[in-house]
Amino acid sequence: MDALRARAQLRRRYLFSPDAEASLDREGYARPGASTAVEKKQKPLPRLNIHSGFWILASIVVTYYVDFFKTIKENFHTSSWFLLGGALLLVSLSIAVYCILYLEWYRGVEDYDVKYPTLIPITTAAFIVAGICFNVALWPVWSFFTPLLLFTQFMGVVMLISLLG
Repeated sequence: MDALRARAQLRRRYLFSPDAEASLDREGYARPGASTAVEKKQKPLPRLNIHSGFWILASIVVTYYVDFFKTIKENFHTSSWFLLGGALLLVSLSIAVYCILYLEWYRGVEDYDVKYPTLIPITTAAFIVAGICFNVALWPVWSFFTPLLLFTQFMGVVMLISLLG
């Protein structure tokens, strides 16, 4: 009787449903061939959700209200940091397009991060260094707002890319 009372106390403590013990024998051990966890195939989350929509919309608003493209066009030739950041951004986006369009859509490789493990770290490093270069290049324009504005743009681009893959 103590085992049943202890089991009921554990069930209450950890909020186990009574069905979780359905595959146990009298001693509390799992029967051969019985699974204690119910495996359900989970439905994937929708690609466009409130979170991604917010960042994409915030990126559009920031682009419009700070005249982002006009500022970029005016400061394009003034800093080599901007050119280096643009080159690294192009590298990271090229790798992302390669992974999403070619590997996943065309070749059908779903786990390209397992098959090609160096692609994700290279893309991440290039994107981080590009962000630092853009912050250095655009600091004279927006001062301490530069990291906030560029982070908003970064999140908008990432969420936009996530809609593709």
